[in-house]
Amino acid sequence: MATPSLLLLLADGRFPAGAHAHSGGLEAAVAAGRVTDLPTLEAFLAGRLATAGLVGAAFAAAAHRAAALAEPCVRSVALTEPAVRSAALARLDAELDARTAAPALRAVSRRQGRALLRAGRTIWPDAPFADLPATPGGAHQPLVLGLLCATAGLSRVETATIAAYGTVTGAASAGVRLLGLDPYRVQALLVGLADACDGTAAEAARAADDPPERLPAAAAPLADIHAEIHATWEVRLFAS
Repeated sequence: MATPSLLLLLADGRFPAGAHAHSGGLEAAVAAGRVTDLPTLEAFLAGRLATAGLVGAAFAAAAHRAAALAEPCVRSVALTEPAVRSAALARLDAELDARTAAPALRAVSRRQGRALLRAGRTIWPDAPFADLPATPGGAHQPLVLGLLCATAGLSRVETATIAAYGTVTGAASAGVRLLGLDPYRVQALLVGLADACDGTAAEAARAADDPPERLPAAAAPLADIHAEIHATWEVRLFAS
């Protein structure tokens, strides 16, 4: 299968990784009256792309890089290639955890990582998914995505593009359901964000060469607060 087709398949919201169950924080933002129409949805998506989108894409690209890690400067006689890869992924997981301030969002990221991992293991059973960190709750979603994309033969930029794209498309689809927006106009909005999405992916792919502690750390404190409030709701349309 050609790489472009694999990119489309992995970016598709119908890929069985549970993304359709999450609004990317939009449900709480709508309830708070901060997103009410197309212009405010556009602002929400642009902000999400510049924060969670950039961070997630950078860590996915870094995990893609770690999947083929073979740097003499980090090797020792006692380390095999899987051990080097596992150590690199563990560092990335810890750094992403530190960048995810809200416990609710950390749990969501790991839950989505588990869902993506189930799909990945079924499609590519021989992939080195065992090198992912054995943390409680599983590895963060961007790390699983990076390893999965590397296994699929996608490039680092393509990996970052999938991550950035998913950051805005999931929330945009949720906007149609939550606000009753015209889906055609929402798609037009996404087309308008395409250049920003590509730029975010390119920036993330470049950042992946940096040490984990120097990867992007853009934050959205209000989104963290909304996530914690949303997690307390007894009735909600989306899981996050």
